[in-house]
Amino acid sequence: MTDNRKIDPTTGTETTGHSWDGIEELNTPLPRWWLWTFYATVVWGVIYTILYPAWPMVSGATTGLLGYSTRGEVAAEIARVELSNADLTESLVTVDLGVLAENEPLHRFAVQAGRSVFAAHCSQCHGAGAGGVKASGYPNLLDDDWLWGGTMQEIAHTVRHGIRNEEDPEARFSQMPPFDWMEPEELDATVHYVRSLSDLPHDAAAAGQGAALYVDNCSSCHGSEGLGDREIGAPNLADAIWLRGDSYADILAQLKAPRMGVMPPWQARLGEAEVRAVSAYVHGLGGGEAAVGEAAATSAD
Repeated sequence: MTDNRKIDPTTGTETTGHSWDGIEELNTPLPRWWLWTFYATVVWGVIYTILYPAWPMVSGATTGLLGYSTRGEVAAEIARVELSNADLTESLVTVDLGVLAENEPLHRFAVQAGRSVFAAHCSQCHGAGAGGVKASGYPNLLDDDWLWGGTMQEIAHTVRHGIRNEEDPEARFSQMPPFDWMEPEELDATVHYVRSLSDLPHDAAAAGQGAALYVDNCSSCHGSEGLGDREIGAPNLADAIWLRGDSYADILAQLKAPRMGVMPPWQARLGEAEVRAVSAYVHGLGGGEAAVGEAAATSAD
């Protein structure tokens, strides 16, 4: 048998037989250490797929002989943290929210826990900074304007039961009827009067005509001076804070076809501890109010 191997005279290494522009390609063998490392990784890969979840199946992946799960590891860590905070959580569930702020360690725990709850469940609508989204009618939680009250207890009730949903019979509920039956000039006059309540630019003559229309059609809910009624969720029209916008077109659209938001109830989804925690967090964002008893005590001091 003819030996067709060709040896490079300079290096003494066998060539592959390939040549480019007179340059021969050497058939240099891989270093032994590299080969053994490669073989070791192959063996390790096989062992890994046997011990750990690896191969995708129709409804999941192989579990592996060790039964390891990253989700299980996370769940165990969550359980460990919850156990370490069990006493604080139990206290949070039973404490009177009206005096929560007086218990500094518990209040601090509630606010920090509530921050996480808010980020996971509330920020999608109210924004990461809780500033709301006016275009979509999601309220700003940083100001001091609250339809149903801004004490920690009242906020907790809203979180528990939601607003205008069909799931919870205790949900906050208010409804504004459409005034599309009004004549165009009556709607125009009413809009100008409503804008005058919060010192927005308006036509004084039209606003004067709209005053009587407002008294006849709007004051029963919003009050004669436009200050609203928290008991029924009627907004204050004189504080320059507007959920749906304060332009002439925005107010006119709300009169003709009222837009009213819906908030789901969170009691069953979060549990009482997280409801109270997120209520404490929202209350502390800047717009929260003290309960009547707290306010009186502060004034006395």
